[in-house]
Amino acid sequence: MKRAVLSLLCLGALTLRAAEPAKTMTIQTNKTELAAFGGGCFWCTEAVFKELPGVKSVTSGYAGGHMPNPTYQQVCSGDTGHAEVIQIEFGPQKISYEKLLEVFWEVHDPTTPNRQGPDTGTQYRSIILYRDEAQKQAAEKSKAEAAKRFSKPIETQIVPFKDFYKAERYHQDYFRKNPNDVYCRINIPPKLEKLKKLRDKEAKH
Repeated sequence: MKRAVLSLLCLGALTLRAAEPAKTMTIQTNKTELAAFGGGCFWCTEAVFKELPGVKSVTSGYAGGHMPNPTYQQVCSGDTGHAEVIQIEFGPQKISYEKLLEVFWEVHDPTTPNRQGPDTGTQYRSIILYRDEAQKQAAEKSKAEAAKRFSKPIETQIVPFKDFYKAERYHQDYFRKNPNDVYCRINIPPKLEKLKKLRDKEAKH
């Protein structure tokens, strides 16, 4: 009788242990990661990356500088060393970091130092801020592949992530809130069109 009870207890324990990995897998599946890119005005890059399935949130802000908690005016002066960047929270099970990089190269010109379209200054430089060795390697590999498509050298910086400072509230989700803003109407639709062409190309394959 004791042996039978012990057998049932052991069987129950094994069943519980077998169920534990499934619970862990569920937690991992819901995990998100962060990426940080700068490709000119963050109103533009934010509007593009918000369109991607698997991207949970996009936050406009400042990174790559030396002054803590900079304001927009301070960043625009060029004295803080920051770039306008976006921080992307994404689900790697739905969209990979490599796919984010592919879109990054597609929707801005990485060959123009400190300039994107009408915007000039170090705050508009092309920059990738990696959080770990895996992101660094992926960024460098992606850059090498992208270089084959451009006639001029890529100027994009690939640097370690240090700090990210969220931009002022009125910068967040700017295009959605201000679709009739003249700057937005001129500069953002062409980038969204590039994203659409990339998606259409992938759909055909």
